Amino acid sequence: MSTLPPRAGRRCHNAINPLHSTVYFSPDLGKELGELGIDDPNAAYFAARSAAMGAVGPGTVTAAFYNFNHDHVARHLPAVWSVAAPQAVLDARLRAADTTLRRLLGEEVIASPELAEAAGLALRAAEGCTRHARPLYAAHADLPVPEEPHLAYWHAGTLLREHRGDGHLAALLTAGLDPLEALVSHTATGKGMSPHWVLTTRGWHRDDWDAARERLRGRGILDAEGELTEAGVALRAELEEATDRMDAAPYEHLGAEGVERLTELGRGFLFTAASAGAFPADLMGKN
Repeated sequence: MSTLPPRAGRRCHNAINPLHSTVYFSPDLGKELGELGIDDPNAAYFAARSAAMGAVGPGTVTAAFYNFNHDHVARHLPAVWSVAAPQAVLDARLRAADTTLRRLLGEEVIASPELAEAAGLALRAAEGCTRHARPLYAAHADLPVPEEPHLAYWHAGTLLREHRGDGHLAALLTAGLDPLEALVSHTATGKGMSPHWVLTTRGWHRDDWDAARERLRGRGILDAEGELTEAGVALRAELEEATDRMDAAPYEHLGAEGVERLTELGRGFLFTAASAGAFPADLMGKN
């Protein structure tokens, strides 16, 4: 039985994860990887997020990332590893995280005791994560923890993000949602990426998107206008509840008081970063 309030772990994740994600929208990542010779933004993303697994090929990344078109992945992997080795990419990613967080949060926050406190809490939560059946988390768990508090916090956010993400993929498989159906149904909630961003970054085409919508309509998950039906709303809620159950361990390990404090701190940092323009204005939405 959980010792935490309902959805406390999810709220904590939602406070931490977006700040981790800022590096993937940051010009600093493109700059750092561009200096290694990786100029294509898609190649940079695949390299930066998968480098902890080593010089993997497209099959591994398609499996671990779940919602990308395999042909899109294969256009960049394994070719990117002939340009830069995984360790060089990891080093560049950490430099980009450093520059990005300093720019978005400001030096006063970077040096604050609150950020050091958050790093300690997030790392303690990550001690409760488990490696089995969680390839992206497990690969990142093998990386050293950075010494500087803001980078330690970002690293812990990486661990917690990928731990939940790996579990979420199991929930999607159980629900019978293929990669694009998962994206389309999430976008229909109003809390997912806009179709423009999905098609631009995930390598799908409009025909693929429309076909996925038709499949979801046939299952009674979307209505004729592309909105979630009652069954669709229930399915998305069940997906998050199942993910919560598979992601409970780190937050149970941290405890209710620690989770509440980490959520409070994380929301403050996220608000500061978002106010500084961390995310594209059209990133989220149904259209």
